[in-house]
This record gives sequence, C-alpha cells and structure tokens, in this order.
Amino acid sequence: MRQRRRVGIIGAGWVTQYHLPAWSALSERAEVVAIADPQLDAAQAKADAFGIKAVYASAAEMLDAEDLDIVDICAPREYHAELVRLAAARGSIDILCQKPLATSLPKAEALLAEMSGGGRLMVHENWRFRPWYRRLKQWLDEGLAGDIRQVQLDFLSSGMIAGADGLRPALVRQPFFARQERLLVMEVLIHQLDSLRYLVGEMEVVVAHLERSNDDIVAEDIAAITLRRITDGGLVQVTGNLAVHGMPPAPRDQLRIFGTAGSLLLDGNRLTAAGREQRDEQFDSDAGYQGSYTGAITHFLDSLHAGTPFETSPQDNLRTLRLVEDIYRLAAFDPTAKPR
Repeated sequence: MRQRRRVGIIGAGWVTQYHLPAWSALSERAEVVAIADPQLDAAQAKADAFGIKAVYASAAEMLDAEDLDIVDICAPREYHAELVRLAAARGSIDILCQKPLATSLPKAEALLAEMSGGGRLMVHENWRFRPWYRRLKQWLDEGLAGDIRQVQLDFLSSGMIAGADGLRPALVRQPFFARQERLLVMEVLIHQLDSLRYLVGEMEVVVAHLERSNDDIVAEDIAAITLRRITDGGLVQVTGNLAVHGMPPAPRDQLRIFGTAGSLLLDGNRLTAAGREQRDEQFDSDAGYQGSYTGAITHFLDSLHAGTPFETSPQDNLRTLRLVEDIYRLAAFDPTAKPR
C-alpha cells in the first residue's frame, strides 16, 4: 500500500464542502487526486479550491483513468447504490459512501448481497462523530445516568417557514429538499436515529406519525416517533419539525436522557449532567460540525490501516435503515394529502 492513499471524489455538490476540508486535514495519509461530477463547472470549482489535479464528467471516466485506492461517494442518495456497484466492480478499491447506502432498506440489502471480496465499504454516517455525542457516550459508559428510564430527542427548526421574501431558509440552504419523496426521516432524522442507536442501543419502532407543512415540498417535514429499546423496553421519543415558529432556521439537537442516577441533557452544543455528578461542557458548534466529517473519515482510514471493523459498517447502516423503513410503513404517509 502506498504511503498516501489516492482518493477520487464522486460528486461536487453540497456535502463536499465538508468532505474536502476533512480530506485536506488528513493530507499526510491521503491525497484527493480527482473529482467527478456531470456538472463539470461545479467539479472544476471544487478542484480549483482544493488543489485537485483531475476533473471528470463521470465516475466511470475517473475510475478508468485514475489509479485510485479510495473512492468517496458524495453524490445524491438516489445514486449511491449504483455508484457503489460501479466502484466495487473495480476490485480492490475501498469505498466510503455518504448515508444512506440506498434509498430503501430492500435496495440496500440487495446491494450488499451482491458484493463479495475486493475492497472494503463504509457508510459515511458522521452525526455520531460529533464531539458532544462522543462525550455523551463516554458519560453513559461511566454510569452518570445509571439505568436509563426515558429518552427524548427534539429536532426543531423554522427553516420551512417562509420569510418576508417568500423564501424558506431550509430550501435556500438545501434546494434538493424540495423534490425528495422521503424527506425529514430519510434525509435528516436518519442521523438522529443512528446516533440514538450508538448511545442507548438497538430499538424498534412502536408508532410513527408524519406530516407535510407546505406545498413547496413533496414529502414530510414533521415527525413524531416512539421507539422501544430492545434491552429493557424503555421508550425513546423523537420529534422532528422544520416549521416551528420561534425556533432558529438552523436546527439543533435537544436530547434528554433520564436515568436512575442522573439526567444527561444536550442542548445544541452544550452538554450537562445532573444527579450523582454535576458536569457542564460547551463545544464549538462550527468546529464540531466539520469535526464530525473529519472524525468519520479519520475512523475510515484508521480502520483500513488496522484492518479493524468500521463503526458505521454497511451492516450497521442496515439497522438504521430498518428503523427508517418501519417509520414510513407505520406512518402510512400520503404525500398527496394537503398540508395542514
């Protein structure tokens, strides 16, 4: 293996503004040598900004032309499975793929059933690598909460409320939200569901309700979900709403874990513990956001080097996707219904 792994990026869209700085921070271990996107101007802009030598109009062209060790798939989720297959067919290339692995659980299961040998695959699920979630996991492992009795996570935003200019901040920031047929749960709350699995263990969905707040989107932006922990039957409640008056457009996780020994509270970037032991820790939000991408990619490289399992392996991602699939099934959401 070369001292510095050669990386090809597939996709030059929104999420690469976080992937590319992460790779740059790890430049002693890996070098991004190529980027591919059908929108060549977007790919060229990223190449110019990050000193990437080669630009291609398609992933296939890049794979044909470059001698790569790694591909990092940053394309929209509807292309993930197709691009994983394309890269895996090259044999020895290791693959990092943005979440989710596919647009549905059956499609992800079918993809994994086809794969054998060759390079390794990790799903880039970065949320659990945020520093406050890593610290919260440490506190739980230390027993600060004791036995967990109740968990509640709220993800609230005013991003889908139109401003005086008629624009909805969430759609300005991420315009592709408008056309997603599965929005809040598959695109956003999948992160929180994965982080909750990481923190409190495996869960099953008990009940789910989904709604749409406006006609500028085709899918849900409001969710109320109740899950049950497999180990002890404890309830986990998740509320997501992107159309809440009085909330900032940029949402922040609010997580409360109540246990027999203490309460652990996360409010955006502030983490506190009350009960057996008092703690209060604040994190830099911007550094933590970028740091989660860098942390996920660092874990990917560390695991490749050591030959150890990925924390967010494809099989692990299937367990998160199973929760997502169950939420949509139980909610029976009708995207043609008029917003309330």
